[in-house]
Amino acid sequence: MSTLSAVEENYLKYIFQLSEIFENGIVKTNDLAYKLDHSAASVTDMLKKLSEKKLVAYKKYYGVSLTRNGLTIAVQVLRKHRLWETFLVKNLKFTWDKIHEIAEQLEHIQSDELIDRMDQYLGFPKFDPHGDPIPDKAGNISLPNVVCLADAKLKKQYQLANVNDDSAAFLKYLNKIQLKLNDKVKILDKEEFDETIQLLINDKKQLTISNDAAHNMWVRSVKEI
Repeated sequence: MSTLSAVEENYLKYIFQLSEIFENGIVKTNDLAYKLDHSAASVTDMLKKLSEKKLVAYKKYYGVSLTRNGLTIAVQVLRKHRLWETFLVKNLKFTWDKIHEIAEQLEHIQSDELIDRMDQYLGFPKFDPHGDPIPDKAGNISLPNVVCLADAKLKKQYQLANVNDDSAAFLKYLNKIQLKLNDKVKILDKEEFDETIQLLINDKKQLTISNDAAHNMWVRSVKEI
């Protein structure tokens, strides 16, 4: 059982998430500070503390990476977060724009039995309501074969698999334009000037979205019917 504070667990979780972006798995202090909305000085202090606990490998001016123990804790915190999000949507009927902040609180519950029973109750889901993969009890993660919508090919059929931005503002935007996970999407055109994208949704409705919005959506390829 982890004896870390919620803040320490959050640091490990976000280091893990940011490390997936970079090939060498090294996270810069400024990138972590931006993600957490903390000052660089406070982030440095916390990294030193986590380094003393042998949960991260930290080198000044170079960056930070997780040790094996740090990775184990980070993945388990992430598992709890995504299981709670799934439970909130599936069983308590929360909308997906409201669940992140609640799950941020619930992810620090330390009862392994509770989390394992919830996982079983939910039917061992592979993905949360945002399309993010849920680690299993052993920490294994099933990574989906997806591509960023901004990089998707014209006229090819895709399915919306994941949203990278789980902020309430972005999810409310998707609700407003009535775009949800598993919808079929096809890029009809991309504006050369500002890379605005025109989409066909479920072979029926046309939408125009910004390049920024497209960069926060991930799609999987599907066979043409």
